[in-house]
Amino acid sequence: MKTITILGSTGSIGRQSLDVVRAHRSEFTVSALTCGKNIALFREQLKEFKPALAVCAEKDAAESLAAEFPGIRFLWGPEGILEAAVHSDGEMVVNSLLGMMGIAPTYEAIKAGKAIAFANKETLVAGGSLIMDAVKRYGVDFLPVDSEHSAIFQCLQGRAGNPLRRIILTASGGPFRGFTKEQMRSVTKEQALKHPRWTMGAKITIDSATMMNKGLEIIEASWLFDMPTDKIEVHVHPESILHSAVEFEDGSVLGQMGNPDMRVPIAYALSWPKRLPLTQDDSMEGSAVKPLDLFAAGALHFEKPDLEAFQCLALAYKAIELGKSYPIVLNAANEEAVAAFLADRIAFWQIGALVEKAMTEHRPAEIACVEDIFEVERETREIVLGAIQ
Repeated sequence: MKTITILGSTGSIGRQSLDVVRAHRSEFTVSALTCGKNIALFREQLKEFKPALAVCAEKDAAESLAAEFPGIRFLWGPEGILEAAVHSDGEMVVNSLLGMMGIAPTYEAIKAGKAIAFANKETLVAGGSLIMDAVKRYGVDFLPVDSEHSAIFQCLQGRAGNPLRRIILTASGGPFRGFTKEQMRSVTKEQALKHPRWTMGAKITIDSATMMNKGLEIIEASWLFDMPTDKIEVHVHPESILHSAVEFEDGSVLGQMGNPDMRVPIAYALSWPKRLPLTQDDSMEGSAVKPLDLFAAGALHFEKPDLEAFQCLALAYKAIELGKSYPIVLNAANEEAVAAFLADRIAFWQIGALVEKAMTEHRPAEIACVEDIFEVERETREIVLGAIQ
């Protein structure tokens, strides 16, 4: 039985991770859980899974819950999250935290010898060299949860040392697939928040609309699979059936297909190299995973993304090419710009313009520790906020 810690248990990935645990209680037990603001859901999770340690964002919430659950140790804030990440009972840490706050817990968990199942993009986008060096130094399993990176990882099982020619990273295309650069200048917030396939948080939905999410995934894939970005190609695939693929030097392409369901890559990360039964009625929340019916799926389509229309995608390629601290700038500038767009302070097209401005004004720095990452982030946010004002 594997003991796991879930950072961000009330978010989408955290909830679905617990769905997998619930369906396979003979495989997993929960050591620690952390939450943000959804205390009502967190209370139910504590009742069901009874972790040894629980962490809330705020002290008042932790103290209130501690009175209800005397058998559970409660902590709060960033320090509490760090302690959960290195908790002695946890063998694997599932990091589904949002934003830059996910980097330090990942780094500390690696140093503590924990296996990592990561869904926090910033872990590799901002901390790629630092994190991957630590993974190698401490010899831990570092397993992707995002469906695209999980698909690539699955395709590489049995690789037998054969080199890759390229990675094919698929994208749904978001709500503005097929839009020109001129059309993107008149996009409204209502349009940008209306994704044609997924229901997600506002930040992630906007990143999908600008295709910055795919840009961040390129950087992740480059670090995770040790591939230069000129060998990572984005293919817009509106059906979202092929989750990603790899091509070997003999021209063979191996892809991972399935109905979109995040519980599949989550379960694979938790149980790797074993696969868990998910297509049966396993008492999972939201029912079992639906098997792929290729007859029903019909034709699959693939398109080349327009890098002029989707400026953020082009900037992501540039950031990893420039290296050093530029991916940190890309991520931090995007976060500030998206927040400004959602607050009706800038137009949609200005998100990419602000990211480009921050990258142009940035002086590259070497990243030797987690503190260096946060210093670059602080400087970048000042540049973007100053430009908005």
